[in-house]
Amino acid sequence: MSQQTLPPRSGYADMPHAYDPVAQRRLFDGVLGKRFMAFLVDAVIISLLWVLAGIAVFVLGVLTLGLAWLLFGAIFAIVGLGYNAVTIGGPNSATIGQRLMGLEVRMWFGGKVTPIVAAFHALLFWLSLTIFFPILLWPLFDSRKRCLHDILAGVVVINRV
Repeated sequence: MSQQTLPPRSGYADMPHAYDPVAQRRLFDGVLGKRFMAFLVDAVIISLLWVLAGIAVFVLGVLTLGLAWLLFGAIFAIVGLGYNAVTIGGPNSATIGQRLMGLEVRMWFGGKVTPIVAAFHALLFWLSLTIFFPILLWPLFDSRKRCLHDILAGVVVINRV
């Protein structure tokens, strides 16, 4: 399995997926349940980070006579997307919850996920949670257990080997 970040310069239509759910069944066994548990762990961590960031913005707001309080709305996006960019886009290719559950996130062609793709993936996930929750049922019908936000971001969540 290659550690590349970008696919080779051939046509995408000609490239097979790096992970085959039939030939590599162990990569996909139990992924949905593990993803749900990982989400719960990550939700707690992100909530704690939001509280800490909120306290920091409040204190900074007092010091700047309220000017920094304009950042309160932005901390939700910065913390939520930043957490995924740093963890999934980092060397372990997984959030803390995903690592605890033995999962990792890879690009569909086998490469590592970049921080920008990881943040985009998180943005798509949070939008799917808030706008159209039934989209999250897609992996029940997908052989690679991918949600629509996984497909749009070009990633796959697999068991760490």
